[in-house]
Amino acid sequence: MSFRPPLFFIKWARFEYWPWWVFYLPLVPYLVWTALRTGSPKFFAWANPGMWLGGLIGESKASILATLPPSYLPQSLFFDWAQWPHLTQASARAAHVQQAMQQRGLAFPVVAKPNVGERGTHVEKITDAAGLTTYLAAHSHPLIVQEFVDYPIELGVFYSRLPNQPQGQVSSVTLKRFLAVQGNGQATVRQLLAQNDRARFQLPRLEAKLGPALDQVVPAGTQLVVEPIGNHCRGTEFINANHLINKRLQQVFDQIAAGVDGFYYGRFDLKVPSLEHLYAGEQIKILELNGVASEPAHIYHPGYPLWQAYRDVLWHWRRVRRICQHNMALAVPLAASPLKAPPVATAGN
Repeated sequence: MSFRPPLFFIKWARFEYWPWWVFYLPLVPYLVWTALRTGSPKFFAWANPGMWLGGLIGESKASILATLPPSYLPQSLFFDWAQWPHLTQASARAAHVQQAMQQRGLAFPVVAKPNVGERGTHVEKITDAAGLTTYLAAHSHPLIVQEFVDYPIELGVFYSRLPNQPQGQVSSVTLKRFLAVQGNGQATVRQLLAQNDRARFQLPRLEAKLGPALDQVVPAGTQLVVEPIGNHCRGTEFINANHLINKRLQQVFDQIAAGVDGFYYGRFDLKVPSLEHLYAGEQIKILELNGVASEPAHIYHPGYPLWQAYRDVLWHWRRVRRICQHNMALAVPLAASPLKAPPVATAGN
């Protein structure tokens, strides 16, 4: 058996595994300086006046999705259980969700996610009615039930635009490689995961989630995706795909962003059948639009230099400052509170 370094060593040797606050701690002086220069401790709210606090925290994902052109959206339903106080049992809520799914022609599998949440917390792929009931028994938050888009390419595309300019800029593209194992006909899923440092971080969670399935032998030549949710904290590998940035891509996102009122800065998380479709602006399905809290996720590419990651992040925060200064000078009004979406938030074509 080959030697595997301790996870503690890996975590602190590679900044992609650091807690977010450790990575951002050196940037605090710059943020304080920016607050002083703009004259507001919440300057970041003007980066996206249409989002609560600019999309830093607490924004409604369903409300943001509802501002996007419907042709770019997967089928999505929103449920706030405060609107149905008589539905207290998970089974009753699951029946209500399934009825709404049936009315909208939405079938399993689906993705369930909190309407307010960060970094993939409580996001799950649900494959059947029993799984939906189990999920709702554990989570009572307002949630989005979204069509599972089975496209082969998932990307994070970072876009921003200065308010005084007609065109924006795509500054980061991240390709997401899901946590998977390649079978050899002899090793179990657990054994294959133990050979991958990235997967080793996920083993305790996967043991609780998959149980005996980890002890199954994967046939030779078979690739098994063990985590279908594309978040870094769930074992997804983020690949620097900035080479995909070109004029055509920027034109596509100029067109998409133009219809989103009060949006100037953030990351589109999306799936697409192919790069040809991406550049043509066709069959793009936007899973989420994140605001000022977004990261240029290409910096988490394995082996990306720390100094270059800080350089890229600082470039983006300077971009935030410039956008905010423009909007503050124009006295652009801010979203007064986290927006609440209607029971059915969006319906993509």
